[in-house]
Amino acid sequence: MVAEWREFLEPSGPGRMRISRHGRMLADAILVADEQHMAEHSDDRSPSQLVNTACLPGIVGEAWAMADWHFGYGFPIGGVVATDVDAGEQGGAISPGGVGFDINCGVRLCATELTLDDVNPKALATILSRSVPAGASRKGGFGLSASEIDSVLSDGAGAAVDLGLGESRDLTAIESNGKLDSSDRNVGERALKRGSTALGTLGSGNHFLELQVVDRVVDERAASAFGLRKGQVTAMIHTGSRGLGHQVCTEHVASIEAKYRKNGDWWHSTEWDITLADRQLAAAPIHSREGSAYLDAMQAAGNYAFANRSALTQRLREVLREQHGRDGGLDLVYDVSHNIAKIEQHRVHGSSCTCCVHRKGATRALGGDHPELADAFSGVGQPVLVPGDMGTASWVLSGPESGGNDAFSSSCHGAGRRLSRTAARKNVDSRALVEGLESRGIHVRAKTPNVLSEEAPEAYKDVDEVIRLTGEAGLARPVARLRPIAVIKG
Repeated sequence: MVAEWREFLEPSGPGRMRISRHGRMLADAILVADEQHMAEHSDDRSPSQLVNTACLPGIVGEAWAMADWHFGYGFPIGGVVATDVDAGEQGGAISPGGVGFDINCGVRLCATELTLDDVNPKALATILSRSVPAGASRKGGFGLSASEIDSVLSDGAGAAVDLGLGESRDLTAIESNGKLDSSDRNVGERALKRGSTALGTLGSGNHFLELQVVDRVVDERAASAFGLRKGQVTAMIHTGSRGLGHQVCTEHVASIEAKYRKNGDWWHSTEWDITLADRQLAAAPIHSREGSAYLDAMQAAGNYAFANRSALTQRLREVLREQHGRDGGLDLVYDVSHNIAKIEQHRVHGSSCTCCVHRKGATRALGGDHPELADAFSGVGQPVLVPGDMGTASWVLSGPESGGNDAFSSSCHGAGRRLSRTAARKNVDSRALVEGLESRGIHVRAKTPNVLSEEAPEAYKDVDEVIRLTGEAGLARPVARLRPIAVIKG
């Protein structure tokens, strides 16, 4: 059976395919793709999910799927949807499914003064695997007292600095300076317990710490502003809010979903008069009690993630100091969120709008004149960090030199999955994978062998293709390509 949305699909300029509004959609939907990219996707579920998000009350502009789109919880991963916070009596919708369970999962990139000749990637991989706690457990994390975890939930990366788990010079190179506003910090006792010993841990799944070398620079001016040069060793950290964020999402999903009842093929909340195609999209008006509570708790969990990446950076600095007598001149290039909802100002079809922008597996790509950015990025644009797969490459992109892009200043966040985790486990032999990567100078250390099969290069889309489409769609421009040399996985 052909999905209905295909009848409304057509090209909409370079790198863009548009699904015109139909049925209960309140806006058009745009996939960052071309006809060839679409033809390579036989699974109709992700575009169907995108169509469903276009039914959210208060939606403005279009519903977007970045070039790394794939199937997710409620929203497609790669989904960007903005709602008007002033719509209706209680504001437009906010949906935990539009953020995901790993709140403020994100990426930070660190640059060093080292070159490949200065390091032994195999030895460093072994040392880092011993020094950086990874895996599903909280083992090896920093223990936090009740007052310390409250400080982390309130002040994010700044609290990590106060605890000696971060450096103040890093704060200007973190999205929102590493702090989201959370007044109540009511994340629940179970979430607090899960977060009290997990700070400074990587986690499992697709999370990683990766040493890389800059193998190509395509925008010299932007690369210089970002502190990147060809042949330089960099470090990328990908993780989020660990069990604390997962618990926050779980509890608020349950609270909001409880307001919905099945009504034919749809789900309806009589309290808010909201009808949705998928219960996993369960949403509350942003100014309702439930909506406000979720937003505040989500931002507290987001602060935990900022502090977590800061603490992991300090662990990396300590290893480099032990091995090289210094930290290798390690500086933070940038730290971006890619699972978050943020209140932002945007112009939508010529009018100013205060929006709640959901980014589920999508990264901000601010223009070089945005007031949030540090002076170093003025006239250049925000660094956009796009991890690929552990056998190919990652990319650094840049937002526009000025202004925003059409997708609420958003870009892709990674390569995007091509195979499900189950399919990857069936098709990839972990031992052969490691041997193949080692033969190419990529040294991988993982706590759980199954994770390697799930994260194999063949499980992901071609990251270079994702970058091409992102550039053609006018969302961000490529700056530098980073090749992996050592990978630490859960």
